[in-house]
Amino acid sequence: MASSSSRMLAAAVLAALVVVAWCGLPPVSFTVQTGSDEKRLALLIKYDVEGDAMAVVELKEPGSNEWLPLTKGAGDVWEIKSGSKPLKGPFSIRVVSVKGMQNVFDDVLPADFEVGAKYGPQE
Repeated sequence: MASSSSRMLAAAVLAALVVVAWCGLPPVSFTVQTGSDEKRLALLIKYDVEGDAMAVVELKEPGSNEWLPLTKGAGDVWEIKSGSKPLKGPFSIRVVSVKGMQNVFDDVLPADFEVGAKYGPQE
């Protein structure tokens, strides 16, 4: 027979899965800005969650476990500069909101991204 703590854990996991399935991903899009290349990536990020805003945006390259921070610029533009080594895609983006909601968009930007192109999660 399962212990009460095991049943509570199972109920919590089930509740979390229901919430994620019910809520889905927030409306988000990533538009590559002028000046972006293999060593600099600037993204106009539209994150449409009423009453919330982006607090942290991070990028992860394939095969890496490290999330690299993007710097907020003017408006909703977030930027990362790699220094001497080129950035390698496809890129995953993690967004943490002011209210603490965290979303990961796996491989949302292709390795051969185009300036001016808008990308978003595949649903």
